[in-house]
Amino acid sequence: MNRKQALKALAASAASAVAIPQLAKGMDVLSSELKTKINHSVCQWCYGSIPLEEFARAAKEIGLKSIELLGPDQWAVVQKHGLTCAMAYVTDLGLNKGFNDPSLHGKFLKDFSTNIPKAADAGLKSVICFSGNANGLSYEQGLENCAIGLAPVLKVAEKYNVLVQMELLNSKVDHKDYQCDHTEWGVKLCEKLGSPNFKLLYDIYHMQIMEGDVIATIRKHQKYIGHYHTGGVPGRNEIDETQELYYPAIMKAIVETGFNGFVAQEFIPKRPDKLASLKQGVGICDV
Repeated sequence: MNRKQALKALAASAASAVAIPQLAKGMDVLSSELKTKINHSVCQWCYGSIPLEEFARAAKEIGLKSIELLGPDQWAVVQKHGLTCAMAYVTDLGLNKGFNDPSLHGKFLKDFSTNIPKAADAGLKSVICFSGNANGLSYEQGLENCAIGLAPVLKVAEKYNVLVQMELLNSKVDHKDYQCDHTEWGVKLCEKLGSPNFKLLYDIYHMQIMEGDVIATIRKHQKYIGHYHTGGVPGRNEIDETQELYYPAIMKAIVETGFNGFVAQEFIPKRPDKLASLKQGVGICDV
């Protein structure tokens, strides 16, 4: 072993002594032991094989406050178990069809105008939206189209005190051609709209793939971010030591910004015991 190899071995040993126990501890956290700095949520689609009623009971036991990405007909199911839906669907169009397409603006205005009041009546605070795929649009034209389509929707959102949040997704691996694929583009849209009821859903998994520099970006653009999603990189699986991000540091940075919204687990469990993986992820993020 030469000097360079010895230094690498020493560094690896030190890192494992510090980082791995902090990640491993997530599996043993009880819901009664969770801190109050992070409002924990989970995206239902990652656990679609578990009936929603059963999943809601399990989520409540783990200590989650929300199950999200649910439509209007599902909100009451989770609320029955003392949970909310921290990020709600209010249209049936997929994420590849979004506000950058003017032909869809009428459909979106109808859907959002119908379902935002329902969300408000159910006590929900945020609904999700998407830019859609570029389909040849320049970043500039896509931005302009989104602003035009969102403006009347935001008037409804402001009336009912509901946030409309656009998700940042990667166009490199999972969502080819998706237009809102960089934080700066989303920030420009926020600035163009100038509404306190429009924010960004910062998906940590997606933005690590597209641009990295996660903590610095969160600190820089905190006022435009209203929600977070997690996921292990690469692969979008468990957020433990099997992937490249160190979530405890990211969560601490989020807390330090004064953020009081929700952080949702959106990884796809690889382990047979999916709920154990979820519990571990919540524990890792509970800083």
